[in-house]
Amino acid sequence: MVNYYRKYITLLLIGAGIILVDQLTKGLVMQKFLLHENLEVIPGFFNLTYIRNTGGAFGVLAGEASLLRTGLFLAISCVALGIIFFLYTKIPPGKTWLDAGLAMTFGGALGNLIDRLRFGEVVDFLDFHIGTWHWPAFNVADSAISVGVGIFCFYLLFKKI
Repeated sequence: MVNYYRKYITLLLIGAGIILVDQLTKGLVMQKFLLHENLEVIPGFFNLTYIRNTGGAFGVLAGEASLLRTGLFLAISCVALGIIFFLYTKIPPGKTWLDAGLAMTFGGALGNLIDRLRFGEVVDFLDFHIGTWHWPAFNVADSAISVGVGIFCFYLLFKKI
């Protein structure tokens, strides 16, 4: 029974930690930067750039009508959170890394959902580039989702959940 509660404490602590760091960093960026303002941190590689992403990952559907886009992304976020939580409940005890990966994904998805509910869009600010190659700006929640999904995929491919 202790492992059962530990599992959900892991979800709560990691998820809440991701949300806290995500919302704090976004708040700092909104407070210290003007929209589209850019601070070069590592020349030719990394900038802090305050942008608002109205679309999904990589700006998907950014040009669509606001009400349709917002409703769609809110619905997708809620369904994704439900699926992640369902998968989390099905993980057998002792899969600590898998628990952590899904908790990171859950916290990241909630962090971006909070932005969509508050602003109708997501605050992004981590901006990497090399020469003319430019990765779309992202945030802490996006990073947590990516790492969490990576851990989940690793388990699917190599650990046979």
